Amino acid sequence: MQILVRTHHPEAAQLRETVERRVRFAFRRLNALVPRADITLDDINGPRGGADKRCQIALRTDGAGPVVMVSVAKDWRCALDKALASAARHLLRAWRRNNTPRRQQRRGSVAQTASQYETPLGKAA
Repeated sequence: MQILVRTHHPEAAQLRETVERRVRFAFRRLNALVPRADITLDDINGPRGGADKRCQIALRTDGAGPVVMVSVAKDWRCALDKALASAARHLLRAWRRNNTPRRQQRRGSVAQTASQYETPLGKAA
């Protein structure tokens, strides 16, 4: 899996190794579905503080199409964990949807099927 981390904030740049480790851990079982992950870390308000750390995860997947998840939190780690959990949940749901066998539909309608088993009135079966 190719992981690209983009940020302009100096604090977020120090978390590059942590981000890569967390992404590999979150998608360890879905590694075959995700050839590339783009992670963008932004500080929305700048130095003013508050819940302004934004993490955007853009995944290029095989079979589920592009997946983009965004989360905002008070610190980088929480924003990353929320976005990773959401993306992993979405990928797992899409994978299950594609790999579960479909139920076969009946050939005839219910009325046609029921009429086959009816006996005429007055005749014993």
